[in-house]
Amino acid sequence: MRPVGTRQYGQQTPAPQAPPQQGAYGQPNAHYAAPETLPGGASAAHSPQPSHGGGGRGGRGGRGGGPNTKGLLIGAIAVVAAVVIGISVAMIGGDDDDKGGDEAGASPTQSQDEGKPSASASEGGDEEEQAELPTIDAKALRLDGGATLASQVEGAQSDGGIYVNGLNKPGATVTWTVNGIPEDGAYTVFVRYSTTDDPQSMTLTVNGKPFGSKLNMDNFARAEDGDFSKGWTQTYAWPTLNKGTNTISVSCGDGDKCNVLLDQLWLKEGQVKE
Repeated sequence: MRPVGTRQYGQQTPAPQAPPQQGAYGQPNAHYAAPETLPGGASAAHSPQPSHGGGGRGGRGGRGGGPNTKGLLIGAIAVVAAVVIGISVAMIGGDDDDKGGDEAGASPTQSQDEGKPSASASEGGDEEEQAELPTIDAKALRLDGGATLASQVEGAQSDGGIYVNGLNKPGATVTWTVNGIPEDGAYTVFVRYSTTDDPQSMTLTVNGKPFGSKLNMDNFARAEDGDFSKGWTQTYAWPTLNKGTNTISVSCGDGDKCNVLLDQLWLKEGQVKE
């Protein structure tokens, strides 16, 4: 082979020579011929082209002109690292969201923050603290002065519909001996009765002493024409009782109006109206 422009027409082309074999890396080849020994000398030699691989043994970047594998490897590692970081951030964010939901669900409500009991809870607690006081039916009362038991008139709440009759006579009396009063203090005694006439009034005696002026036994039901079955109603008084046993009597005294039928008596603690 000759450099372009050095061939002379008419001359016999020399026989091609076999390409030199590459020797071991860094060792001279026995068949190697320097460029200046070829026809045309050093001036006909090609200018060396810069290798694309940069420095270092010069051959790896320039050999075959392939891509830079180190750069590709670094880029791949960077992509994998970015993906791993993204997944870690997503997982951490998910845990925070879950924790936030639990805290919101466990957050106390407004009423829990105030720590104030409701009115219904307070009332229920007071009722539970109050002792259950006794009630007595007509047939369990002690009768004196001509008072008797009867059941002809409907509407009595005592067992068997029994009530006390005959109280419209001076001296007629019913007496209740009450046991188990929890402590000294004010109580309310209720009396259930029936009347059809003008307002009635009888004497209330507590522990042997008249209490107040008279026990008001008005015709609150507004029953007419002597129909006692429609005249059932109740009245109350606020006596002071002693702890333990007390005696309560309702009687027809001098000047009293006593045309009533008496059904039940019961107690409540304190001064109440119902």
